Amino acid sequence: MIPEEVFAETLLQFLAPIRAFLDDPTVSEVMINGPRQIFIERKGRLELTEARFQSDEDLAAALLNMAQYVGKHIDAHHPILEGRLPDGSRVEAILPPASPDGPHVAIRRFSRDALTMNKLLAFDALTPDAAELLRAMVHSKLNVIVAGGTGSGKTSLLNALSSFIPAYERVVVIEDSRELKLQQAHVVALEARPPDPRGRGKVSVRDLFRATLRMRPDRIVVGEIRGGEALDLIQAMTSGHGGCLSTLHATHPRDTLSRLETMAMMSDVQMPLLALRIQLASAVDVIVQVSRMPNGSRKVTHVSEVHEFSHTEHAYVVQDLFVRKYDRDPKADGALGDRLVMTGSLPRSLPRLREHGFDLPAAMHEAHLSKGKQHDSSVQSY
Repeated sequence: MIPEEVFAETLLQFLAPIRAFLDDPTVSEVMINGPRQIFIERKGRLELTEARFQSDEDLAAALLNMAQYVGKHIDAHHPILEGRLPDGSRVEAILPPASPDGPHVAIRRFSRDALTMNKLLAFDALTPDAAELLRAMVHSKLNVIVAGGTGSGKTSLLNALSSFIPAYERVVVIEDSRELKLQQAHVVALEARPPDPRGRGKVSVRDLFRATLRMRPDRIVVGEIRGGEALDLIQAMTSGHGGCLSTLHATHPRDTLSRLETMAMMSDVQMPLLALRIQLASAVDVIVQVSRMPNGSRKVTHVSEVHEFSHTEHAYVVQDLFVRKYDRDPKADGALGDRLVMTGSLPRSLPRLREHGFDLPAAMHEAHLSKGKQHDSSVQSY
């Protein structure tokens, strides 16, 4: 049997044209559009490189070797490959005939060093007051969903939030493809896997979720919600498994709830829509929305608390606690600036935070007093 380190080095030799980018810590993504067009993402911006594979056959050989490395199969009948490289980078590849112009590959790279909350503060991704609030919420076992578009920094923020989980808790992590680097001592990492070419051995996220509930988790972290497992997570959140963390693709808090609702309906459990909505609103406590800015930076745009599903308005009631504001800076030739500001609203979860020994940042109390009896535009129904 070939030792894994030898296999890994052989694979990297097939990827020689892009190896310099795989070793470059400033590169976050490598995008291969056929053998002769290779882009990279650096600091949130795309760059066309001069790197080339010699032919379609060379690129296809690299992908076949990659599939063998992760124990999967790729050919014209199975043209999609999901896997990861030896360094943990995530790979998505599509072969002809699904990609008529030739093989297309996207390699998402992850920092070898965990992105800490202090680093996020240094990047102005959020403010110290918002970080202090999130620390209290995570420690107090509120259920938190991190939502955002592709490449918006969801996984990085979830890693940072995980540092707020007490060290004495047992954390079970469920992922489609392993990406999270939690910073606790007692972490059980589980990874789904697809069936082999004969259709055997499939282990889905839902299979792992059901098994997890019998493994005495203090916390359940789902790397990304993609389908019917949304209903399993919602039901776990409402049945005594507090403090769940997860991510999903959505561009606004209202879209986050709609997406969760839609994915929960993809499960094999039939449930009246109203019952699902009530349970969803009870399950999710906090939505942290992230976005990639025009300059390529990733920042938190909303910290919002989910209150309930309103029977009278037939909508989710959500209260924004922090919102990112955009304005023109006259000192910078009218360039668009942004800042994360508190709305002046106090979270309904404040009594729960105090039960766990936390309070809100002093600035949030001050903002609430300044707001006085003005109309509360931070409470919205979706």
